[in-house]
Amino acid sequence: MRVVCMVPSWTETLLKAGINVVGRTRFCIHPAKMITNIPIVGGTKEVSWELVMDLKPDIVLMDQEENPLEMAEECPVKYLATHVYSLESLQQELVKLGEFFENAALLEMAVDVLDILEKPNPQFNAKKIPGMMEWVKMPTQEYSEVLYLIWKQPWMAVSRETYIGSVLQKLGMKVVDFPEGEKYPVIELEEHPDALCLFSSEPFPFAKKVSELKGLGVEGAIVNGESFSWFGVRSIEFLKETLKEASK
Repeated sequence: MRVVCMVPSWTETLLKAGINVVGRTRFCIHPAKMITNIPIVGGTKEVSWELVMDLKPDIVLMDQEENPLEMAEECPVKYLATHVYSLESLQQELVKLGEFFENAALLEMAVDVLDILEKPNPQFNAKKIPGMMEWVKMPTQEYSEVLYLIWKQPWMAVSRETYIGSVLQKLGMKVVDFPEGEKYPVIELEEHPDALCLFSSEPFPFAKKVSELKGLGVEGAIVNGESFSWFGVRSIEFLKETLKEASK
């Protein structure tokens, strides 16, 4: 089956599972050695259907959180849309994909997620943050909440009702509570002095702005955004390893 995948994390996951991905977005950058010769058909928000049609796909794979509704409505060939917004939904969608593609590796990943969900959440240690790349400022106190930031100007955070929020909570972190329905709220940083700041390496390149962040005087760290947001094989491996270390 020839697959055009419009979801970076699914592209990596499908390739690791041996699925024939023949088209991708420019943001589908993993696995680096496997995507080199796979043609780019657009981004996650826009696509050239002419390029897609040239690839003669059997299916176009999308996700409701990653791709706009218009992309599905305009798709000229058969498509499959997942909806991953939590670890629980990831497990369900992996089962769906595994059955659709008749692929044992995807079904095994679904079992891995089930195992992750059944493990106890570890005790959060603010001085030992999973996925940490660099300290902005080492915490000088205990924190009961974390503020996971994905954008600057304006500052944008993630809520508990997101896949990232689900991963954070699985790792024992309590995410700042925002009004219901606000998945990616625009915030004022100074309004959350009691939360440890986690600056994601993507989509905003916080890892390249460390000196600026240090000037803010807030306590927190740069974390690997791919580990927290790339649902599928990448975050599964991250969670398995982190929970294994926490249980020692």
